[in-house]
Amino acid sequence: MTIRLRLALQFGMILAVILLLFALAIYFATLQSRRNLFTQSLFKRTLVVGHAYAEGHRNQHEASQHALYRRYLRQLYRTLPDEEGRVYDAADRLVFREGQGAAKPVPNAWLAEVRRNGRAVLEPEKNYHETVGLLYHDARLGPLVVVASSVDEDSRQQLGELRHLLALGLLAALVVMGGSSWFFAGRALRPLRRMVREVDGITATDLGQRLTQGAGSTDEIGLLTQRFNRLLDRLQAAFAGQRTFVRDASHELRTPLTALIGELEVALLQAERPPAEYRRVLQSTLDSARQLNQLTNGLLQIARASDDPSQVPMAEVQLDELLLQAHEQLLRRHATCRVDLDFGEGGDAGAGPFAVLGNETLLLSAVLNVLDNACKFSAGTGRPVTATLARSSTGIALQVTDEGPGLPAADLQQVFVPFFRAASARGVPGHGIGLPLAARIMALHGGTVRLESEPGHGTQVWLEWPLRHR
Repeated sequence: MTIRLRLALQFGMILAVILLLFALAIYFATLQSRRNLFTQSLFKRTLVVGHAYAEGHRNQHEASQHALYRRYLRQLYRTLPDEEGRVYDAADRLVFREGQGAAKPVPNAWLAEVRRNGRAVLEPEKNYHETVGLLYHDARLGPLVVVASSVDEDSRQQLGELRHLLALGLLAALVVMGGSSWFFAGRALRPLRRMVREVDGITATDLGQRLTQGAGSTDEIGLLTQRFNRLLDRLQAAFAGQRTFVRDASHELRTPLTALIGELEVALLQAERPPAEYRRVLQSTLDSARQLNQLTNGLLQIARASDDPSQVPMAEVQLDELLLQAHEQLLRRHATCRVDLDFGEGGDAGAGPFAVLGNETLLLSAVLNVLDNACKFSAGTGRPVTATLARSSTGIALQVTDEGPGLPAADLQQVFVPFFRAASARGVPGHGIGLPLAARIMALHGGTVRLESEPGHGTQVWLEWPLRHR
């Protein structure tokens, strides 16, 4: 069942139930009102019967009683269908009756109730027939019980017409409501149908298309369109980044592999070579293999840094100890590089002056990559690299400053793209994955990486961690 049909049926059923309850309320309110009016009319008839009997009794002539009764009835404009009037004396004997058909006996208990309460209904309206009784006082005859009964043919006819009218009106309303619900449900779902058609045209090879933003951009469908377009933006960026990453990674991996294969092919061209030549080939092959291993490890670290933070084990890490550990490993890589460490104010040492929540292995890789870049670009300048760790009221920051050639503003926008190599870094060993890896690791820990540089004035890199909330 389509949403349109389901909405039309639901709204149609709701309105049908409301209209049915409204029609029933109208019908039963009309029925009760006419019953009350008919009961009051019968009580007026009892007064007519009582007057007729009392006046006729004064004349002591039964015919005059009936004639007087009919004259009173004419004063009431018309008689009622199957109307009957009876009078009972103080001894509950039937002393007067006017009407057609056999008289039904009246229970003495009900006559006593009429005398006690002044009036009573013997037979509530059933099949539009009703019987009432009234206590009539006459100075000469004493208390009389006057009974009147009749059939409410007017109510029978009018209520029947009302039922037919309400039934036809309800049927017509259902037809109109069904058509209207179908029409308006179709109009409400029109943007969704357009979205379905547009989504069908979006493929993995063409993520540039976007859903059309309708006029009502603040309703639920408009918000859904905005969220879906933002999702497409992220998917397009992710696909583009993946294609770039695969292309650049393939290029970087091909370079050491080509060198490795070339050296081995050259070594096999001659049957016999001097031991020194074989040693040179093996050394070149080892260098290429190490370069390939280093690149592979970098790619694995980038993939790991892109994991879900909830899946990465976290623990308390002391950044000052981590910096010392990174400094020790850095000196093994760059024995001639001088790195000056500066530990600023640690602030409150309740949880350790430089304690953060993170993964020690990943954070060590981020710090080591930044220090390694600084040493590579400072090589040959004779100037030291400075690493300053400080804590402030907002967080902890590690600033690494080198005195290298610096970067132009255009290259600063690309340094966090994997495998990007600035023009000034062409002669420096590396693969362009150090800063992108550091940025992903910091993002995984809720931190940031900032970089400032000017050509000829070196580069400053900040690794910033937010303070832990206790």
